[in-house]
Amino acid sequence: MTIINREGGKGSLSYFLIHHQLLIIYLCTIFTLCTLYAVQPIQPLFEKEFDLSRFEAVIFTTVIMLPLGFAPIFYGYILETFSSKLFLRNAVLMLGILELCFSWSSTYSVLLAIRALQGILIPAVLTSLMSYIGFITPKEKVQQSIGYYIGATILGGFLGRLLSGILSDLFGWRLFFVFLGVALIVMFGALSFLSEELKVDFVKPKRSQVLDILKNKTFFNIYALMFFIFFVFQALLNFLPFQLKNLSSTIGYGKVGMMYAGYIIGFIISIRVLWMIRLFGNETKTIIIGIFTYLVGLQVFHVNNYMVMFGGMFVFCAGFFIIHSVASGLISKLALENRAISNGLYLSFYYAGGTVGTFAPGVFYQYLGWDAFLILLSLIVVSTFYFGLKLQRILCS
Repeated sequence: MTIINREGGKGSLSYFLIHHQLLIIYLCTIFTLCTLYAVQPIQPLFEKEFDLSRFEAVIFTTVIMLPLGFAPIFYGYILETFSSKLFLRNAVLMLGILELCFSWSSTYSVLLAIRALQGILIPAVLTSLMSYIGFITPKEKVQQSIGYYIGATILGGFLGRLLSGILSDLFGWRLFFVFLGVALIVMFGALSFLSEELKVDFVKPKRSQVLDILKNKTFFNIYALMFFIFFVFQALLNFLPFQLKNLSSTIGYGKVGMMYAGYIIGFIISIRVLWMIRLFGNETKTIIIGIFTYLVGLQVFHVNNYMVMFGGMFVFCAGFFIIHSVASGLISKLALENRAISNGLYLSFYYAGGTVGTFAPGVFYQYLGWDAFLILLSLIVVSTFYFGLKLQRILCS
């Protein structure tokens, strides 16, 4: 197979072949994100079926997210000797097999171990898929293709939650995980059509490089900001299913999954982020407006009504994706040196915050109730204005 000419000349892969491979990559991305988030809306079901504590139930999301905080830093050392295509295909195959094992298992410790193993595989799969997009796409189309990849991650996160909820209502929770396992195994075969080997650009930082970046006040403020922003995001999304079931024990898991529909607004924001920055003047002003929107959306959840919360989710997610889209782009813009390490640290802080958020605020929810839980999250969001305003002073000085 001819290697693609990145300038898009006659020596490049055919238009059809490029789009065929991109379709495979996007489908694999969707199924991988389904694996990551499918359990989230049905955690109350696991709590009831396996007689778990609230903490044990929410850990299903925590254990699969935990490796995401460390992977951007350590995978460069672990995977540099592996064949990229072979590793990607086998990782997807293992994800599928583990998903089938998950659907058949009836022991909490086994289910938790499976989720932890999947968490180790998912970062490498997503990084490899993203690297392949840059490899097979003509240079002038890379940005657009990455935008579609981001859209695929958002769609996968929503569909995983929605379909697991709907099918759990209709057929029990196990069937969706069977379908997902089979789909991933099919993707193992489909990935054989990808182009030949490429070098996957995993970050391999030196300690001195990491410390130098963390000493940079601009970068540190962005990292701290995103740690707390994703902390709050995952906290709300992880405990919301329990609150919805508290509101009405008869509410179906399909309706719980549909509550995450606001998540898909992220795709619109991700492709319109430059327009928003121009509208509000600069990146830091846009981030501050995003934080304000985020805070307003969070307050809507004090109203214990499904439809009000459903509308609030769109506002809440809009604020989150404004902040995330602008902050991630700002890191890439400012990192003139060690860009890969700077982006890797961004992802590490981002996912570390999300991982802690999936369980730590549960103490407030368990003992003080939903309103106290939301007040805690609101105070954390208010504190992020400090990082946003400090960032603005640094960049405008």
